[in-house]
Parts: sequence; structure tokens; C-alpha cells
Amino acid sequence: MIRGWIDSIRRNHGLEHATVTILLARHGPRRMAGRAASNGFYIIGDVDEAELNACAREALARMQRGEEGLAVSPLCGTNIAVTGFMTAAATAAVLRRGKLRERFGDAFTAAMVGVVLAQPVGRMVQEHLTTRGDLQGIELVGTRSILPGIKKVYTAPRPAPATPPVS
Repeated sequence: MIRGWIDSIRRNHGLEHATVTILLARHGPRRMAGRAASNGFYIIGDVDEAELNACAREALARMQRGEEGLAVSPLCGTNIAVTGFMTAAATAAVLRRGKLRERFGDAFTAAMVGVVLAQPVGRMVQEHLTTRGDLQGIELVGTRSILPGIKKVYTAPRPAPATPPVS
């Protein structure tokens, strides 16, 4: 039960990334954020509801045709969290071994190494933990404005095809 709930959030997180990628490709840079849920995802920003729906449908279709890489985004908050963790861990490891004044240069270097290494690690964390690109069996069921500047795209598992009765 928990596994299915987490997988739904991961799939919707991937669909959110793909949708934002298409929105940005169509309209250029703009301020927006997204948040995945088990039954869809939210987009926070000045986005037309019909355009969001069209971009989400295109994203879903493209991912279902094999463009699963759209699930991973360089703009994801996961990357920020991984960068913060790796920078803090590298800096703390260096500072454990002496006074700040004596170790400042090493700590700064360690922090920069943490930032550089966080880029591929953030991508891997998205690929294996926070998103899924496999959207087979998922359908878009609607898009709705929740509040000014907040829209929700709703998803659901696609119903299984009916099996003919055995005679």
C-alpha cells in the first residue's frame, strides 16, 4: 500500500518535470514551481489552465512513447537538497580536524567539490528515488485552478481493459 502511494508520487513528480520542460520550451523562461502528489501535481505560477493541460497531455504521451528521460530535471528541488547535503557534509568532514581559521581554505575547497559532485548525484537521486519515467497505465483526468496562481493536474491509473466472458 505505501509502496503504491510512493510510486504514484514518483510518477507524478516525473510527469510534473516533463510538463514544466514543455511549458518552458513553448514559452521561454518563467517563474514557476511544482509539487507532486499521489493523484497528480500542482504548478505554482502564472500558467494558463488550458495550456497547462495541453502541455501535461503532451508530456504524458511522450513519456508513454519512451521519452522517460523527461522525468529528470536540472531544475528540481532534489538537486538543491543534494547539493546542500553534500556541501555541508564535505565542509563538516574537513572542519572536524582542526580550528576553523586553520582549515578555512580546505573547507572552502571541500565545499566546492561537494557542489561539483552533487550535480551527477542529484540526477541519480532523481532517477532512482524521487521520480519515475514509466507512466504506462496512467491517464490524465483533468486540470483545475485551485487558487490564483495554483493549478492542479489530476492523474489516475488507467482502468484495465474488460475481459470478455468465457462461454
